Amino acid sequence: VAPPQDLQITDPGLLGSLDIEWKPPPNIQNFNECTVKYKFEHRSTGDRDWKVIFTRKLKSRVGFDLSRTAEVKVRTLLEGQCTDGMEVQSDWIYATFQVPLQGKLESEVQNFHCIYHDWEYLKCTWQPGPRAPRDVHYGLYYWYEGLAHTAQCDDYIQDHGINIGCTLQNLTQAEYKDLSICVNGSAAATLLRPLYVTLRLHNLAKPSPPEQLVVSMSASEELHMTWSPPRGETPPQCLEYEVQLAEDRGQAKAAWASVSTQMETALTISRANQSRISCVRVRGRTNIFCADQGFWSEWTQECFPVPRKEDKQLFILIPVILGLSSSLLIFMLIGQCKKR
Repeated sequence: VAPPQDLQITDPGLLGSLDIEWKPPPNIQNFNECTVKYKFEHRSTGDRDWKVIFTRKLKSRVGFDLSRTAEVKVRTLLEGQCTDGMEVQSDWIYATFQVPLQGKLESEVQNFHCIYHDWEYLKCTWQPGPRAPRDVHYGLYYWYEGLAHTAQCDDYIQDHGINIGCTLQNLTQAEYKDLSICVNGSAAATLLRPLYVTLRLHNLAKPSPPEQLVVSMSASEELHMTWSPPRGETPPQCLEYEVQLAEDRGQAKAAWASVSTQMETALTISRANQSRISCVRVRGRTNIFCADQGFWSEWTQECFPVPRKEDKQLFILIPVILGLSSSLLIFMLIGQCKKR
């Protein structure tokens, strides 16, 4: 079987989502008794592996890193009665696409970093390139499947009048999709290198700290801890928690030790060495069922004190002592009254 024809790559202006189209092989009408499919593979230059798509269509839209060359290849797959049930493959046809990169590499923004806070808003920050002039003006543009066209940030973070970050709201429709971003810059009489990145919001999520941490000691000296999921839009089923305990070492600084990483919001620890535990703290992040990675939240307050056995005993003794003192005082007053 012959390979497909006229493989073409076009840029619709969606910050890295490129349209790839091809035509069927010229002798396709001779294979009416067979199923014709296409094996389409793509990657950006420098990637080790090709990403594979099997399709019966003649086009596909795929995201690429526009700072590198896009590479694609397609072959025909034929299977059915006309091939006695065997799969027959054609040779590959290839195509590449490269956006002309303007400006020097040193003019590209540096330290680009994004966090998806509480699954509510995305905050991205960057630093001007070392070769960027003082009058530089940066703009952030983004697109994801579902937007009719690219959009520009409308809430910039500035430092001395220069845009060094952006906050994007209302990105629920972009979750679990490729979010394409371009940070471009302009300056008088100078060309600047744009930065292209593709993000996945769920892999950038950072929740707030867990709330309502309660620590108690049972009569059998088991340490009980309960807490509530953090505020915000983070799905509770997408959270896991790390619990740490600190031991009282007198004058020395307490050393924190992790005792559990779990998805439940309660933990019980046996009585071993309870007398030395002084503090408890908890933090959370997106679990492996909802993301490949994520950021840990901040800890709950630095030191949530643990009630000790001696503290509980003292708490019981105080009202007893007060009761005895009151009784003694009453007897003394009665005695004084009888003497009079």
